[in-house]
Amino acid sequence: MNLRRDIFQAIADPTRRAILLLVASQSMTAGGIAANFDTARPTVSKHLRILTECELLEQKKNGREIYYHLNPKKMKEIADFIEPFRKMWDERFNKLEAIMKKYKKK
Repeated sequence: MNLRRDIFQAIADPTRRAILLLVASQSMTAGGIAANFDTARPTVSKHLRILTECELLEQKKNGREIYYHLNPKKMKEIADFIEPFRKMWDERFNKLEAIMKKYKKK
């Protein structure tokens, strides 16, 4: 059964976000990733499977080892979705800051 996973559901989990942060700077094996968590290796493997199904992580085989690394295209897809919200909140905070400066002067 091939389930379609939602990217935002995947990154909602703090462990999966931590995994993404780990592999952001370098490719790592499942064992290397699991060594950073106080959970069972099968649990980390499940998280890796979900991130791979969402295409947030890609796998590359090197000999007998499988290395996981970020898929920058999918990460950009997330960033592009979030960008309008970031701009909206920046504008709101800038307006609030301007109001507070005016208030402070009085």
